Amino acid sequence: MKRLFSILAITGIMAFGTVNANTTANITASIAATVASVSQDEAAADEASEDLGFHQELKKRFIEGGPGFMGIVLLCLILGLAIAIERIIFLNLSTTNTKKLTQDVEDALQSGGVEAAKEVCRNTKGPVASIFYQGLDRTDEGIEAAEKAVIAYGGVQMGQLEKNVSWISLFIALAPMLGFMGTVIGMIQAFDKIEAAGDMQPSLVAGGIKVALLTTVFGLIVAIILQVFYNYIIAKIDSIVNDMEDASITLMDLLIRNKK
Repeated sequence: MKRLFSILAITGIMAFGTVNANTTANITASIAATVASVSQDEAAADEASEDLGFHQELKKRFIEGGPGFMGIVLLCLILGLAIAIERIIFLNLSTTNTKKLTQDVEDALQSGGVEAAKEVCRNTKGPVASIFYQGLDRTDEGIEAAEKAVIAYGGVQMGQLEKNVSWISLFIALAPMLGFMGTVIGMIQAFDKIEAAGDMQPSLVAGGIKVALLTTVFGLIVAIILQVFYNYIIAKIDSIVNDMEDASITLMDLLIRNKK
């Protein structure tokens, strides 16, 4: 009987040990699978973060900078780009082939007189053709009257070319100033947090300074973008104005020759 109880006890211990071994193996396998899954998730997260790209990173930094000043800086960028694009389109449409127009007007003066030359100018777009038309329209009053009309209308055309360009320069100056103001306000808020906490913790200072500097960075980026467009527009205006001046001198020479 004692032997029977001994055999049963030994059998139970062996069975319990087998169950524990199986359980331990299962737990170990589960832990390994969990670790592998977490590693795969982290790898996928890293790949996803790498796939976010420049636009997502820019969006993240914009949100971190705060909607107040960042929104105003973004508004400066949108308005500045809208005006710049409108000016570029207008200036490109205002560009004409001055040499061809001058030759057409000269041929029309020789063949059909002033009215034929005026018709050529009416059918041609651009400020140079408009100046030609005003000068030709005053030829019956004399060369001096035609010259005065050309000079006066040249000033009008120059004003149309430079229309709204001053707003772009305003946004170029305003964007970084708003960024600097956001930086100063962010620094003040950071020091307020330090004062409220009673201890200068790096986390308090770092967070406030990061938010403060982001507004400056975005303000400078907006100013740089608009400055490029502004310089292109100014260069285009200068080119058109030079063509207008040269064409005006050529027109006066043509009128003088035609009078003779």
